[in-house]
Amino acid sequence: MTQSIRIALALTTSLLVAGCSTLGSGKPDPALNPASVVPPTAFALASDVVAQDRQTLDDLLPTDDPAFRALRDAAEENAPTLAAALARIDAARAVAKGANANRLPSVDVDSSITRTRINPDSIGANLPAGISIDRNQTSYGANITANWDADIFGGLRASARAANIRINAATADAAAVRLGLISAIAANVVDWRTLQARATVLEEDLAAAENLMRLTDTRAKAGISPGLDAVQAQSLIADARSRLAALPGERAIIAGALVTLTGQDTATVLDSLKSETILSDAPQPPLSAPSEMLRARPDVAAAEARLAAADADIAAAAAQRFPKLTLSGAIGLLSFALGDLFSSDAVVGSLGAGIAGPLLDFGRVGAQIDQSKANAREAFASYRGTVFTALGETETAYGQVASVDAEVTALMAQEKLEKDAEYLLGIRYRNGLSDFRDVLNARRALNTTRTQVAMANGRASRARVALWQALGGS
Repeated sequence: MTQSIRIALALTTSLLVAGCSTLGSGKPDPALNPASVVPPTAFALASDVVAQDRQTLDDLLPTDDPAFRALRDAAEENAPTLAAALARIDAARAVAKGANANRLPSVDVDSSITRTRINPDSIGANLPAGISIDRNQTSYGANITANWDADIFGGLRASARAANIRINAATADAAAVRLGLISAIAANVVDWRTLQARATVLEEDLAAAENLMRLTDTRAKAGISPGLDAVQAQSLIADARSRLAALPGERAIIAGALVTLTGQDTATVLDSLKSETILSDAPQPPLSAPSEMLRARPDVAAAEARLAAADADIAAAAAQRFPKLTLSGAIGLLSFALGDLFSSDAVVGSLGAGIAGPLLDFGRVGAQIDQSKANAREAFASYRGTVFTALGETETAYGQVASVDAEVTALMAQEKLEKDAEYLLGIRYRNGLSDFRDVLNARRALNTTRTQVAMANGRASRARVALWQALGGS
């Protein structure tokens, strides 16, 4: 065995020992296991919700509203945020494709024509008789070369695994964007229908106030009641008109939000909303276990995928401490005359193997491993945060559903009582047994309660949309 081979073997052995001695330093921390984040067995605030087992999650959305269906379909086709999320999936796939390609040999081809001029004196002056040196030489070559990293210690495999996992994360992110997009569209459609209900209430209030004004005007002309009653009735009319005048501004806010969400122009959005659909009765939501919710929410899936990718990054960083075995080969043609380029004598080739690894990196690889581990801890914290955010949002949504349902029931009972009181006071006023101020106050209270009922019904529908999103949608 020659001295050079002994040196090469000794160096290879030292590199293998140096790499294997640090094998455990690149392992993921077992404490960063998503299974260690255990959700409760039930949602505490869901106990106040009267649930129906036959309900599905999609029943929580205003799916019977043609405007919602049209705007949802348009958003899935044209929404800029969703298009950007889908582009991020394509980018993640491209990165993964490149990472998987790194595990395969790279094959290159090249060709060349080289013109060389030399100084014959550089070879020597005492040449044999009849021997001369050609000062100018032209060489023609063509080569196919190949290189392959054998990836003995799995660094490339770990990188490819991380890149493939990040496709899942990007896909889940896109699903989360779609979920939020549909939820926002549904909420804005609910707000639009709530405005329509409020407008109907205010128009009825205005008509009732005008009837009161006519009554007081007639009584004032007959000398039965003072002119102050007519002035107070006019103030009731002015109040209804001022509240009606504020509604177009709220409609503009909703329309603008839907333009942003769907990527459509305002005229198209308004055309979708032109129907006078009435908000349907809010359905009772289905109950769901936290474990089912965690499986359904795409943001939780994305956070878990990023944690898995961070673990793979640790393995990829640790593999840099190991030696790399690289196989290379080349086959080509080389001649000094173009006509001889394809002769058998012009065929040249080479085949080789090389091994290289860090001997003294002064902590560079260790720093990369530490950074990857810190990234994994951050990903785990982000995963835990996403889980508890999901739990908190769902508890809030269940609590809001129960609370607003109770509010609607109470307001409807209050509306009935105030409607009766306003009716009876009107009779007493016509018979001269009650002051107009009592009638006016009763009418104002009824107007306020009717508006509150319309708004509470809207909040009930909105709470169900929020619950749909919190539970992961469909």
